[in-house]
Amino acid sequence: MKRVITYGTFDLLHYGHINLLRRAKALGDYLIVAVSTDEFNWNEKQKKCYFSYEERKQLVEAIRYVDLVIPEESWDQKKFDVHEYHVDTFVIGDDWEGKFDFLKDEGCEVVYLPRTPEISTTKIKSELNVKK
Repeated sequence: MKRVITYGTFDLLHYGHINLLRRAKALGDYLIVAVSTDEFNWNEKQKKCYFSYEERKQLVEAIRYVDLVIPEESWDQKKFDVHEYHVDTFVIGDDWEGKFDFLKDEGCEVVYLPRTPEISTTKIKSELNVKK
């Protein structure tokens, strides 16, 4: 069984997220999604989410491409997760190009997928603020 892992906040879930998860699942048999916790988002990214971690976790779990959801609690956990979950392929958006190549040294393929260009959570939040 080929295992794939990806990471993200997945706040204000949209079709760009679904595209990423569909394409990630197509690279293997079992898709693990690490969803950023509220604490990690705030302490490390200075990001406040609309939905709580538990709500975002439930949303991602409901997507048919996803087999397992785990919490993302630190930047450094990726190496641990690759070994703990016997991951073959690490997938992330291409805006992170080159940042996770160190996982290749762990025996893991690293794939940077193009984002869906016309949609993002940042764009949604921005456009909703303009309409106020």
